[in-house]
Amino acid sequence: MNRNRAIEISKSPNLKHVTYQGKRVYIQHVHKTSDMAKVYLLDDPTKEFEVQLDQLEER
Repeated sequence: MNRNRAIEISKSPNLKHVTYQGKRVYIQHVHKTSDMAKVYLLDDPTKEFEVQLDQLEER
């Protein structure tokens, strides 16, 4: 996923369809100095983790 699009999605009040390895995630934060984002699984919000932006897909 493009960095600017990831930032737009993270700031959007509307939930977007974003996946990581086929599972829906919510983008909490996009790091300013790296191509990483902090996300959590929509099925389990307690599982927060960081991923490379290029591993996220918008459907």
